[in-house]
Amino acid sequence: MKKWSLLVLLFWTITATIWAQKTDHYLLKNVRIHTGQGEIIEQGAIAVKAGKIIDVGPAKELLKKNYKEQIDGKGQWVYPALIAANTQLGLVEVEAVRATLDFREVGYFNPNIRSVVAYNTDSEILPTILSNGILYSQVVPQGGRISGQSSVLRLSAFNWEDAVVELDEGTHLWWPKRFLFTGWWAAPGPTKLNEKYRPTIEGLQLYLAEAAAYCQQAQPEKKNIKMESMRGVFSGEKRLYVHVDEAKAMLEAHQLLSPYGVKLVFIGAAEAWRIADFLAEQKIPVILSNLHALPRLEHDDVDQPYKTPAILHEKGVKFALSMEGSWNQRNLAFQAGQAVAYGLPKREALAAITSNVAEILGVSEQIGSLEKGKAASFILSKGDLLDMRTSQISAAYLDGKLLDLEKDKQKQLYKKYMDKYELETPASKN
Repeated sequence: MKKWSLLVLLFWTITATIWAQKTDHYLLKNVRIHTGQGEIIEQGAIAVKAGKIIDVGPAKELLKKNYKEQIDGKGQWVYPALIAANTQLGLVEVEAVRATLDFREVGYFNPNIRSVVAYNTDSEILPTILSNGILYSQVVPQGGRISGQSSVLRLSAFNWEDAVVELDEGTHLWWPKRFLFTGWWAAPGPTKLNEKYRPTIEGLQLYLAEAAAYCQQAQPEKKNIKMESMRGVFSGEKRLYVHVDEAKAMLEAHQLLSPYGVKLVFIGAAEAWRIADFLAEQKIPVILSNLHALPRLEHDDVDQPYKTPAILHEKGVKFALSMEGSWNQRNLAFQAGQAVAYGLPKREALAAITSNVAEILGVSEQIGSLEKGKAASFILSKGDLLDMRTSQISAAYLDGKLLDLEKDKQKQLYKKYMDKYELETPASKN
């Protein structure tokens, strides 16, 4: 019996070893590599082992080494995995059904709220997002003035613990609006001054002063969970993300927060172009939201949101692109492509959804570009990823493992009805 047990154990050990070699140590060759740092490697190759990139460069150099498994990329374009910042992915399922919304808590100051514990890895939205090359997301809570802490997560994982790339990496502050816009986009109403703006700022100022005083105590006599959650912000270990659009409000936010020495990042920042010189001088990064939008003010150029990335780039502002919400994240790459059409260099557009995002979120040592030592997370496309006319993602690898992109419900429905009416799909033509 013991001999039989040993034989079974030996068999599974050998099988597991062979499987690991086959799936976890390989060379992806014959590909055009966009590193995410502005470099393009024609006829390149990527060597992967244990979920990490162990080498990247011209294929003729890497092929000199011995790799038991070689994957032919057939001339496809390889890009770093895209990173979606400022999202509610995994916290929202059906926007019209309240029971499926889990991104907001009651209360005004909630720095202790952690979005990660509500993250649903089984969301049916995630496979659709993965199919468009987005493999990582910053999941952000909403509600109140300080809504809580975000985390950078994988979009394919067994549970939220496995999904974590960077846990509780920043706290989110929603700056009040100086003006209130009435009506809606098709029929805008009059703009009104927000009479509660100044009292709200005074309340925020008081809260920050109390929190800073509390955090100066190493061992407070009475522990306050909300104040404890602010320690990382004041020590500089965590970023403070301020959601704000108006230029003057951004200046006021900097004036109020700079004495505390916080790592400041502006999210939204629709009017960042007005104070680009200031942002560059102060080295304040920006995460732009929803370029596919009308300008905020009537007298702005109608294409101002499209031009903003190019202006920030010219002024030397570190910025990333994002799209608020959940399901619409799938269009992130095309938003970057639109910025290219309005003057942003293509290499900077790609960086704005890969390496720049990783740098701003503090995860650039792990993800964001195709470099030795970083996670082997990349996507293969048969055309230009930023061009909606040619982008056709054929494969995606997360930490070196090939993902199943056919779980996308939209792809399944597409195939279902094409089969029903016996129509030929583009894939079947190739």
